[in-house]
Amino acid sequence: MRRTRGTVSPWAAAAAALLWLCTLAAAPSHGAPRPPAAPATYTNPVTGATVDTFPDPVMIRGKDGFWYAYGTQNPVFQSKGEDGERILPILRSADMVSWEYAGEVFTPATRPAWLEGSRLWAPDVHYAFGRYYLYYSVPGRNTVGLVTAPTPTGPWSDRGAVLPSPSGCPAGNIDQAQFTDTDGTPYLYWGSYDTICVAKMNGDRTRTEGEVTQVARGRRVEGGFVVQRDGFYYLFYSDAGCCDGAFSGYQVKVGRSTSPTGPFTDDEGTDLMALTSKAGVVVSAGGNRWIGPGHNAIQTDLSGQDWLVYHGIPSESPDLAPASNGSLRLTRRPMLIDRLDWIGGWPVVRAGAGPSDGPTAAPVTSWAAGGSFGGGLSGWRAEGSSPAGWSAGTDRDSGGYAAYAPARPATDPAYLLAAGRAPAALRAEADLRVTSPSGAAGLTVAHKDAGNRVVAWLDRARGALVTDVRVGGASRGERVTALPAGFSWDTWHTVSVEVRGTRMAVEVTGDRLRDPVAVQDRVLPAGAVRAGAVGAAARGAGAAADNVGAAALYRPVVSRVPQAGPGRPLPAFSDEFDAATVPGTTEGSPWRWVRGPTSGVRATGGSLSWPTQDAELYLGDNSASVLLRDAPPGDFTVETKLRFTPTRAAQQAGLVLYENDDRWFKLVHSVLPLTNGDGAVLHVSEFGKEGERPTTTPPTAVANAPMFGGPTADTMWLRLAYHRDTAQQEHEVRASTSRDGVHWSPGGVWTLPARGDLRIGLISLNRSGAVADFDYVRTYGP
Repeated sequence: MRRTRGTVSPWAAAAAALLWLCTLAAAPSHGAPRPPAAPATYTNPVTGATVDTFPDPVMIRGKDGFWYAYGTQNPVFQSKGEDGERILPILRSADMVSWEYAGEVFTPATRPAWLEGSRLWAPDVHYAFGRYYLYYSVPGRNTVGLVTAPTPTGPWSDRGAVLPSPSGCPAGNIDQAQFTDTDGTPYLYWGSYDTICVAKMNGDRTRTEGEVTQVARGRRVEGGFVVQRDGFYYLFYSDAGCCDGAFSGYQVKVGRSTSPTGPFTDDEGTDLMALTSKAGVVVSAGGNRWIGPGHNAIQTDLSGQDWLVYHGIPSESPDLAPASNGSLRLTRRPMLIDRLDWIGGWPVVRAGAGPSDGPTAAPVTSWAAGGSFGGGLSGWRAEGSSPAGWSAGTDRDSGGYAAYAPARPATDPAYLLAAGRAPAALRAEADLRVTSPSGAAGLTVAHKDAGNRVVAWLDRARGALVTDVRVGGASRGERVTALPAGFSWDTWHTVSVEVRGTRMAVEVTGDRLRDPVAVQDRVLPAGAVRAGAVGAAARGAGAAADNVGAAALYRPVVSRVPQAGPGRPLPAFSDEFDAATVPGTTEGSPWRWVRGPTSGVRATGGSLSWPTQDAELYLGDNSASVLLRDAPPGDFTVETKLRFTPTRAAQQAGLVLYENDDRWFKLVHSVLPLTNGDGAVLHVSEFGKEGERPTTTPPTAVANAPMFGGPTADTMWLRLAYHRDTAQQEHEVRASTSRDGVHWSPGGVWTLPARGDLRIGLISLNRSGAVADFDYVRTYGP
């Protein structure tokens, strides 16, 4: 299943015309060595030149201005001859694209004794109280651990387990994600093997406490990550199988809520706790080289554009070599990044085009104006009250920064402004802290002079985020938003300002990870919207600023990539089941049976009624009946309307594209047990494939894997769209489902090397006791 870089599937090709492009502007880092120019484009995987694999990635921008990424324990240097693993490896980048190895959280010598016997997975990183908090999964202890450090690379201090035992969640206690609400309440989300839970944390974010709430259920639901946006809380998660090489059905989905504890619903209104598969696909395999995209985090570039950070499996090399002692047989999962668009209130990667596989517009990581203070205050100008109060400072984490400590506390603002002008439509940000009880630190934008500027203040005396707009020397009003009790004034917080038209949005976060502790949204007077200087502001006896700058605000994508629908009907390859005879049982019928017809199947003069059978079409057990007919030449779409009300686990019915018993694609309404669900079962739209997997050692003759599509219903419409990729000699099949025949939930793409022709078929199997009624099979051209 090898693909060369730049190869584009037909669905991605249709999307390419709508891809968003951005312009990068090289910006000075005043007083510090100029960093390398940010690249105009990048190509996934972004870690490919640095490490062999980097599963379950998470990313943060450190206070030193670099981005840091953390991954699951894995043999990241296998290609360099290293047989062992790095324990929670760390990478560093100046531009989110070019990465260098920066260490690991633990070495065998520094690993705490309580972690012995477990590999460590799925790090999650935040900045709070002046330290970096890194949470990680300890599957061998069925819990979550925590370390903290003064810098993104350590040294790390062990804080022990975060969860009590038992945790209160009926799931695997892994894949944790910390989130802080606007009222300052910290939460921890965690869970795997079919359930995600959430609980509040104590004030120092070291332990969960109180009630545990289940917020999502589904087949292999895991990898939760929560952000807040426009009044909603968004729970990203992955489902299906993460780590099965070319048979990994992983994908990222999302639900949203008006509360951090739910209920969360997908984009079709289905509760994430409902016992069905879910819609809300953020990214899924699109038919190019990337398989099983999943376990995501989110990062924001300097223009305000969000990026999905996740792993994917390269189809041409899906498996790592086994460890020399045979103990590890792992899937290769390098880190990918792709633009995350918010369309109609829902996030989706590249407007629905899926993982990128070729040169793509890179994140904006250079400011139009602004910089850091690694070289002191050279290139910055001081204005306003007590300009001599500004001086250069240094600390271990941020390096150089600007400190304000006037000889006498000043009530009027002082400003430290970057050279050049930022555009009117901008995203500006600054890391700020307030070191005196009556002081304030601010970010000023659209700055012409003291009487013409917009400032977002962290005002310690008022305990609030305060925005102050002045035009023509007159105040146009302050807006005051209280900050949470216990706000850590003496440590760094990021204040960001986005101006689009006359709307200004302001956020205060600890780490730019979309969990603001204060938000403001206000309309600016037209006179306040201008190109101008950007800089830091200060009042009182003590404040500090770092990483102060602005870039042109990103241009949002507002429409999804159109999904190609069926083409012209092909009656010669369709059947309305109007006859009173069972298909495949009379001479001249276009249908034929494999191991059939099944007992009890009948034609009712309007549908085909087919009881499920106690038989399999799975790996070595090929005992089930299959009803087949030829497919048209070239690309096509096949659709059926299915009435099916299964009641027991393993009952399933639906469509199949079949080459032989060990090479096929299927889309079925299936029933599966819920892990740790006290006997509950899940109704799922199961999109599976079966085929050979020669990349394993030793080679696996046949492998089988599912993806999961949209919500199920007693009456469903199922579609499989087939494309023959002649360049790669592959079958590519995309699934989609509907509960009304009009609105469709798009799914992912499975591929197999093309060897023989596929035939259109139906199945009703796995466990007896249910009846599948097929209203029709309709086939359409491309």
